[in-house]
Amino acid sequence: MNIAVTFLPRREPIPLPPIGFIGGGNMASAIIGGLIKQDVPAASIEVVEPFAEARARLANDFGILAQPAAGPALARCKVIVWAVKPQSFAEAARPVRGLAPDALHLSVAAGIPSGSIARWLDTERVVRAMPNTPALVGQGMTGLFARAAVDMGDRKLIEQVLDATGELMWVDAEESLDVVTAVSGSGPAYVFYFIEAMTEAGVELGLTPEQAHQLAVGTFTGASALAADAAEPPAVLRERVTSKGGTTYAAITSMESDAVKAKFKTAIRAAHQRAAELGQEFGKA
Repeated sequence: MNIAVTFLPRREPIPLPPIGFIGGGNMASAIIGGLIKQDVPAASIEVVEPFAEARARLANDFGILAQPAAGPALARCKVIVWAVKPQSFAEAARPVRGLAPDALHLSVAAGIPSGSIARWLDTERVVRAMPNTPALVGQGMTGLFARAAVDMGDRKLIEQVLDATGELMWVDAEESLDVVTAVSGSGPAYVFYFIEAMTEAGVELGLTPEQAHQLAVGTFTGASALAADAAEPPAVLRERVTSKGGTTYAAITSMESDAVKAKFKTAIRAAHQRAAELGQEFGKA
């Protein structure tokens, strides 16, 4: 599949209208935290969050008095961010439909097709986003898809809402978001998996857990920064570290003999398939 993408530079701040959030969990909090850093007042952010513990955290962290259920306060919101679990989206949409008929809707729910969201909310102004958890520290990677009714002004507004979460990338085909999900949405777990393995190996070979963890995390941080800045592809960077007969060569040869790359790609395909299944499973209501 060829994916048409547009990477975006950092944007100049623009005034933001009132914004609503359906769901106040970790991803919503990451976006809200970014908005607060842009000097968006807490009073212009409405949050609907059914769980009391999450509402208390929003009040403590951001001074936002979240509501347990959707109500008339959402009518003033020009953007509504959907940060709910895929299986809860259809039910959560029912009381919101009609409350803010002119709002632009941004969904960060994995897998739910924009067509289903448009049907549930009776609007075509829908943008889907696939962020990842590094958004919590402003280092996220978010894929974005907009339905045809979303104009350039709407896109710029979405970019500003998500600006502080990290990098943004528009895709032209909605099915490409399933690939984004498999590569970057689930991707942090792959990185943590390798950090876990490197740390365990370091401990088994005699380092303290703290030493092994520091080395593993620092190596991923540095290698990622080098890959981001380098003009060469990762294969060339890898070859530069791999002297024939040396230690890296021994490690890479071992992984190649165990088909680690092929198995890793198979795992990403499994994530891609599951992303498509989520849309079919929860997008029918």
